[in-house]
Amino acid sequence: MKSHARVVVIGGGVVGCSVLYHLTKFGWTDVVLLERSELTSGSTWHAAGGMHTINGDPNVAKLQKYTVELYKEIEEYSGQDIGLHMTSGLMLAATKERFDWMKSLLAKGKYAGGEATLISAQEAYEMMPLLDPKQFVGAVFDPHEGHLDPYGTTHAYAKSAKKNGADIYLHTKVEDLVQLEDGTWRVITDKGEIRCEHVVNAAGLWAREVGRMVGLELPVLAMEHMYLITEDMPEVVEFNKTTGKELMHCVDFDGEIYIRQERNGMLMGTYEKDCRPWSPIETPWTFGHELLAEDLERITTELEIGFRHFPAFNNAGIKKIINGPFTFSPDGNPLVGPVRGMTNYWSACAVMAGFSQGGGVGLALANWIIEGDPGFDVFAMDVCRYGDYATLAYTNAKVRENYSRRFSIRYPNEELPGARPLLTTPIYDKLKSAGAVFGASYGLETALWFAPEGVEDAFSWRRSTDFEAVGREAKAVRESVGLMETSGFAKYMVSGEGARSWLDHMLACTLPEVGRMALAPMLNEAGKLIGDFTVANLDDEDFLVIGSGIAEDYHMRWFETHLPDDGSVDIEALNLNLVGLSIAGPKSRDVISKLTHLDMSDAALPFMAIREMDLGMAPVILGRVSYTGDLGYEIWMRPEYQRYVFDTLMEAGAEFGISLFGLRALNALRLEKSFGSWSREYRPLYGPLEAGLSRFVGLKKEASFVGKQAALEEKLSGGTLRLRTFIIEAKDADVIGDEPISYNGEVRGWVTSGGFAHPSGVSVALGYVPKEIADEMEGWGVEILGEILSARLQPLSLFDANGSRMRS
Repeated sequence: MKSHARVVVIGGGVVGCSVLYHLTKFGWTDVVLLERSELTSGSTWHAAGGMHTINGDPNVAKLQKYTVELYKEIEEYSGQDIGLHMTSGLMLAATKERFDWMKSLLAKGKYAGGEATLISAQEAYEMMPLLDPKQFVGAVFDPHEGHLDPYGTTHAYAKSAKKNGADIYLHTKVEDLVQLEDGTWRVITDKGEIRCEHVVNAAGLWAREVGRMVGLELPVLAMEHMYLITEDMPEVVEFNKTTGKELMHCVDFDGEIYIRQERNGMLMGTYEKDCRPWSPIETPWTFGHELLAEDLERITTELEIGFRHFPAFNNAGIKKIINGPFTFSPDGNPLVGPVRGMTNYWSACAVMAGFSQGGGVGLALANWIIEGDPGFDVFAMDVCRYGDYATLAYTNAKVRENYSRRFSIRYPNEELPGARPLLTTPIYDKLKSAGAVFGASYGLETALWFAPEGVEDAFSWRRSTDFEAVGREAKAVRESVGLMETSGFAKYMVSGEGARSWLDHMLACTLPEVGRMALAPMLNEAGKLIGDFTVANLDDEDFLVIGSGIAEDYHMRWFETHLPDDGSVDIEALNLNLVGLSIAGPKSRDVISKLTHLDMSDAALPFMAIREMDLGMAPVILGRVSYTGDLGYEIWMRPEYQRYVFDTLMEAGAEFGISLFGLRALNALRLEKSFGSWSREYRPLYGPLEAGLSRFVGLKKEASFVGKQAALEEKLSGGTLRLRTFIIEAKDADVIGDEPISYNGEVRGWVTSGGFAHPSGVSVALGYVPKEIADEMEGWGVEILGEILSARLQPLSLFDANGSRMRS
C-alpha cells in the first residue's frame, strides 16, 4: 500500500468511485480509494439501479442530467458493461393536486432544455399497458430515464479511475484519522498508514463513523428500504415481443411506489409511511453484502394501492424481496463539500439517489477540491446547510419524516412538523398566543403569518387561507406601523485591529464609517455572488454583519477559511445570543421616539445610521434600515431583553394601531421594492451587475477584494443576464420560483421568487432574462400551473420608487 497520496477517498460505493474517477479525469492521479470490504459493499450492491434527470431543484437536475449522460462515457472508457437500459419513464398523478404539482415541476425544466412532456392518463396507458388509466388523471413522460447494473456501474467508475492512475485498496479498513499541524492527514488503516492532503468521507452507511473519527456528527441516517421482484409475467413478455421494447419506468406518487421491468418480470418498490430506521446509533463494521429481514406486512397498504393501479401485479408471483439500508439526510439531499472548521476534510455522503446523482456529486466535489469551487450552485446539497442543531435525535426524526413523505406532495405553503419545535426565542409564546403560524428555518421557529381565530393553513398550490390575513399584515405596515421578529437572521461580530482591512478584502462594498451601515455583496474569485449582507461599523474595530440565517454555516466556513493567521481578526457567529425585532411603517419613528430621550429625527439618525442606545430600560443596537422598503428600524438585543423590548414596543405602538406581521407579509412588502434575497436572486450563478447590485460594489476602492478583477470584467462585458421585476396577470395562484419566463412565445428566462404584493394588489415575479431583451416592456409570459400568463416588465419599484419613505 502507498504511504503517501494527494487525496484519500474512504468508501467504495458508487459515490466514492465517482469522486475518485473525476479527480483523475481532471488530472489529479495521485489519489487512493480505501474500501473495508469489496466495491459496492454497503448500500450500492442492492440498489434498484434506477436513474432520472427530473428534480424539483433545477440546479440539482443539471447534475442529474450530467450523471445520466456520463454513463456511456465511462462504459466505453472502462470497457466495463454497466447494464444500461434507457427505457424512458412516466410520473403518474392520481389526483388533480398531484397533476398541478407535475405541471409546476415540468415547467422548471423548460428553460434548462428539458424534454419531458405532460400527457393524459390514456396516453400513459398506451405507453405502459400494465397501468389502469381510470386510476390516474395524467402523467409526465420523460425520455431520459432508465436503470442499470449497480455492480457494473461502480466498477466502471473504478476501472476508469485506475486507468487514469488511481490506486484502490480493498479489504482495508480505516480505523482512525489524525490531522497534523501542517494540515495533512494520517489515515490509519488495519493495513498500515497513508499520509495525504485531503480526506473524502464517501463511506455511505459508515459515514457517521468516519465523521466521528474527527469529532463530527453528520446528519445522516440509514432507513430500511424494500422492493420486490416478480416471477415472469405474460403481460411483460407480450409487450416486449410486440413492441421490441422494454417496459418503461413508472413512479406512482399517490401510490407511493415505483416500478420497472426486471428481466421478464417487474420490480416494485415503495417509500412506505410505516418506515423503519436501521442501526440509528451506530453502524456495525461487520455489515456488508447482507440483506435485512423481509417485512411485507409493513408495506401492505402501499402494495394494495400498487396492485389496484397496476392490475397485472395481482396475478404475479413474488420471486424475491429485497430489504436493505440506504442513507438519507434530513431533507433527502446529499451532504457534499468541505466541512466547516476542518482543513481538507470533505463530505460526499447521504447520496440516496446514487445512480441519479453520483456522477454529479463526483464532478462537483472534484471541482471543489481542485479549483476551490464546485463550479455549480450546489447549496441544496452543501453539507453546510445544517448547523449544530442537527443532532442525532433531530436527524432521526426528520429523516423518518422525509422518507415517509418521499412521494408525497410538498405544497409551497406547507411546513412539516417533524423535530419541532426545537429552537425558540423568548417571545415564541407571545407570538403563538397572538395567532402566529410558524415555520422552521435553520432549526428556529419563525412566525410566517398571524391567523385569526379558527383559521389554519390549508395547503395548496393556489392562494390559500392565509391570503387575506397576510394582506392585512402588509397593508398595516404601509399604512401605519408593524412589528416582526428578525432573530432568524444570521449575525456575526467581526472585531480586532485588523477587522476593517479584512472586511474590506472580504466584502465588495465600500465599508461605512463609524455609526453607519452599508449593503455588502460578497463575491467568490469568479465574481459571483456568495452572500449579501448589511455591515455596520460600530467603532472601527467592531463590525456587526447581518445576513441570511439559512447560510450561517456556509458563510462562516468561507469567513474562517480566509481569516488572517496573525490573530488580528476575530469573527463570531452570534446565533441566538443576539436576537432581533424590526419595526416598520410611517408611524415607526413615532413609536421609537416614545421610548427614548434621544433625537430620532432624520437629521439625527438618517437612513443607514446605527447606534447603541437604550430603548426604554433595555440596551440595544438600533439601525435605521428595513427590508420592507419603508421607514423602519432593526433592533438587536441580548435574548434576556427581548420580551421586555417586545412588550414595550407593543404598548408604545398601541395608539398607532401597531400590528404584528410575519415572513409572508415581509415577502409581499419586499416584492413591492424589487428587493432580492439570498439563495433566490443572489446566489453563485450571478454576478453583481446581473443581479442589480453593481452600485454596491466598490470597484474604485483601494482594497483588492475577493472577486474584484472578475467584477471589473463583468462591468466591461456587461454580463449575460439581468434581474427584472414582472407584473403577472395571475388568477388564483402566484409564482413560487423556477417558473419559465417566455418572451414572444419562447422561453428565455426563469423566475427566482415572487408572490402577491398585497398593498399594490398585483402578482409579482422576480427573475433573470438575457440582457438583450431585459428592457422590453411587452411580450412577456410566465407559466403558472401549466398556463402561460401574460406579464409586463415593471421597471420601477411598485412602492416608493424614489426611496423617499425609507429615507425621510
